[in-house]
Amino acid sequence: MGCIKSKENKSPAIKYTPENPPEPISTSASHYGTEHTTVTPTSSTKGSSVNFNSLSMTPFGGSSGVTPFGGTSSSFSVVPSSYPTGLTGGVTIFVALYDYEARTTEDLSFKKGERFQIINNTEGDWWEARSIATGKNGYIPSNYVAPADSIQAEEWYFGKMGRKDAERLLLNPGNQRGIFLVRESETTKGAYSLSIRDWDEVRGDNVKHYKIRKLDNGGYYITTRAQFDTLQKLVKHYTGSLLDFLKEGDGKYLKLPQLVDMAAQIADGMAYIERMNYIHRDLRAANILVGENLVCKIADFGLARLIEDNEYTARQGAKFPIKWTAPEAALYGRFTIKSDVWSFGILQTELVTKGRVPYPGMVNREVLEQVERGYRMPCPQGCPESLHELMNLCWKKDPDERPTFEYIQSFLEDYFTATEPQYQPGENL
Repeated sequence: MGCIKSKENKSPAIKYTPENPPEPISTSASHYGTEHTTVTPTSSTKGSSVNFNSLSMTPFGGSSGVTPFGGTSSSFSVVPSSYPTGLTGGVTIFVALYDYEARTTEDLSFKKGERFQIINNTEGDWWEARSIATGKNGYIPSNYVAPADSIQAEEWYFGKMGRKDAERLLLNPGNQRGIFLVRESETTKGAYSLSIRDWDEVRGDNVKHYKIRKLDNGGYYITTRAQFDTLQKLVKHYTGSLLDFLKEGDGKYLKLPQLVDMAAQIADGMAYIERMNYIHRDLRAANILVGENLVCKIADFGLARLIEDNEYTARQGAKFPIKWTAPEAALYGRFTIKSDVWSFGILQTELVTKGRVPYPGMVNREVLEQVERGYRMPCPQGCPESLHELMNLCWKKDPDERPTFEYIQSFLEDYFTATEPQYQPGENL
């Protein structure tokens, strides 16, 4: 299976020069004074390969069982600088769409994908921002960034791109069957098109195009049988996750070394989030993408938050996946990175049971009551006791007694040399 690479792994580059790159922003009365300054985005892109998996239905039509998994990463749409100004309350996170090299000492240099907290966006096209990665403050060009939860920030979104340009890009040598992108519809305002590379014996390599239609209530669908509130949810539905991989894909044949390595990769990603003082709040197998060579990437940051004073209190009525949520978070709304550690322990059970739902046979209320009384899931069949001990560490009642993700990553990376050097493959693990 293939998808967007995680960590520092770079997938084969997709080189594309847009005919209509983003309009350069100009300033006349910004922090640069009265002289006009233009900024032209550098169109550096990278792609990701996607394979097909067999399904009982064909969500995109065409070939039987088409399931895109992952996507191409880039964006060449004009990012408007008309986001709401005068930010008040909360934290507004934006993500860089392009690399940028500072032109003055007041600017911030940054790389594509870097995240920012916007401090002030009321002064025209140049916004004052704080880099989450470096902690530095400075000015950034507003058409180089997009809200972190917007479609412009998604790696598979290409904005205004014609059908022929999409075909030329997807059919570039090195791109594999199943790689896809989403672009604005050329014929229907407010709708989108999915373009996906395919292959068959008659046509060879080709690109199929599918309309993503918009509902009157703002939702999206390809087929009326499956409708979604957002474009991101639609794409996520049709892309594979670790959970799907374990239950229905090749993941059900994996042995313990591969599963532990995947857990170590996830811990590595969470250790980075830990260092950046963020929390995820929705860590589970359904939100992990699996790529070539079993590369894992943490996804779905819809509940993620930057935290201060090491704790975030959720608003009343907020909904969370109870079986994965730490008791102090589920009962009292108190989230810390240690509540993510609890969720990681649950995710480990998903790995070793090949996708079994946690706390089998229990409903959410039962889980809350039993966990509060001290119940913890027993060691899964075939799972080494040493790995179950790590799970129990993650499930300590006192959050301060739970390990850090840095520790978990180190433990898992050295697991078969320091903890289980005598491991022998079993029937399932």
